[in-house]
Amino acid sequence: MRLASFQITNFRSINDSGLIDSTQITAILGRNDSGKSNLLRALHSLNPAEDLAELSPIKDFPRHRRLEECTGDTPVVFTRWSLDESEQAELAAILPRAAGVRHVTAARGYGTARQVGLEGLTALSLDVSDIKGKVRKIVPAVKAAAEKVAEEAKATLEQEADTFDAAMIMSPDYIKWSAGAVKAAQALRKALAVAGAELSDKQEQMLAELEDMALSISNDTPALARAQAWVIEKLPRFVYVDEYPALPGRQNIAEYLGRQGWGQLTPEQQSFGKLCKVAGLDPQKLHDLLEKNDQATRNQLVNRAGSVVTAEIRRLWKDRPLKVRFNLDGQYLDTLVSDPNGAYEVEVNLDERSRGFQWFFSFYIAFFADTKGGRAEDAVLLLDEPGLHLHPHSQADLLAHFEKDFGNQIIYTTHSPFMVPAHRLDSVRTASLGETSGTTVSNAAEGDERTLFPLKAALALSRLGSEPVAVKAEPTKPAAARTVTAEGVKPARAAKPAEVMPAAVAAPAEVAPVAAVVEPVAAPVVAPVAVPPVTVASTPVPMAAPAAVAEQVEPG
Repeated sequence: MRLASFQITNFRSINDSGLIDSTQITAILGRNDSGKSNLLRALHSLNPAEDLAELSPIKDFPRHRRLEECTGDTPVVFTRWSLDESEQAELAAILPRAAGVRHVTAARGYGTARQVGLEGLTALSLDVSDIKGKVRKIVPAVKAAAEKVAEEAKATLEQEADTFDAAMIMSPDYIKWSAGAVKAAQALRKALAVAGAELSDKQEQMLAELEDMALSISNDTPALARAQAWVIEKLPRFVYVDEYPALPGRQNIAEYLGRQGWGQLTPEQQSFGKLCKVAGLDPQKLHDLLEKNDQATRNQLVNRAGSVVTAEIRRLWKDRPLKVRFNLDGQYLDTLVSDPNGAYEVEVNLDERSRGFQWFFSFYIAFFADTKGGRAEDAVLLLDEPGLHLHPHSQADLLAHFEKDFGNQIIYTTHSPFMVPAHRLDSVRTASLGETSGTTVSNAAEGDERTLFPLKAALALSRLGSEPVAVKAEPTKPAAARTVTAEGVKPARAAKPAEVMPAAVAAPAEVAPVAAVVEPVAAPVVAPVAVPPVTVASTPVPMAAPAAVAEQVEPG
């Protein structure tokens, strides 16, 4: 079953969200405090991975409304689901008239009762004229057969024929009619058998058809109840995550096994159990090998586990290639992470890595373990602001991870441009908060400037990534020439080693002779050398452009 759409009403900041279309990956954008998290919390309550519980009117009913308005039947969640072909066939086998059903609905209110609907379910209908026609042929045939039997059986057979005739008269309540019709048909068959009377093959077939029709209708109510129970059973679980439990880099295996036996694992130890599942480690086996003092086998197992996790982390974590290694220290297992491609390799405990990497590692471990045979294997994942601590590039990698590595439907909230699927705008929804309307959601990505900012930024980044960027270099400004009068000529600076001296250019005739010295650009610093005073030749030379003026010098 795939979630096609959902609607939240009467929950916290939400009066009526409107019908929200759902795709494989659905991103809900919105400002802070716009009610995005409330959408996920309410949806999660329909079929949580934990036990179903009542909602709290005091905590969850909109605060601006009177508590008297809230009852157990006050609607909160409405969902619509698509069935695949195998599910359609399974449903039709339970309820034959549901053969054309392609979508089902499931809803709940503040109580724990859930309501199920079957879209396109064929209504109970009967061909009244066909029934009357068959009855008109069966009843006279029975009475004619009664004339041929013994006198004591004749009256009973005629009486059952009249009872059958009356029971087959249609009533608006099909279920009640069917119960009486089945009873009358069975009594008629019994009377025919006792009297030794027989009907023709055609009349016998018509009686069987009427009986089967009545039976199918009388069985419809329990079949419908079974079909509704089947829908509830088939509903995927919802897994809501807003915080990811920390995964300590050092764990005591013996303590873990002890608390596991008592069913008292802490959240950190539960995460450690998921890490062992992902890495292919068995804590009990590691403990037993320690008791046997078989360190070689223990080290081989953890080395293999480190290689497995390293390969997956390098596939998913694009920031830099990292190496994960597990180290055994007696009863302790350490998770160590290093950068093997750096100028120097530093290996540190997982606890000492960046917060962003710790979040990503915990997310990978938790959801890999839960979606591969765990509680979230076929669940709908509801993620509240995932990847907040990640670098923008890593957020984009996380989004690609959602699309490529999960078969689950994922609905998540965000206000980061890097978590917006710009290549799949049909999966973007926007949440807005109005003063009177409360939280509403648009399937067409509508909203104010702040609401739409992540989407606009994502589109701009997408275009920037697909177009070549022209870089314009600023021209280098020439060094200004230093001039002095002929009477006060300053000594020219000596040419420095590894420099190219500029060519000599005389000033135009109308310009008074000057002594000019050009400052060399970006030259290495050397010790100054004393030079005799210089004079400038007076022969004019045409200048190519108003660039820096070079001079021709002669010894004074």
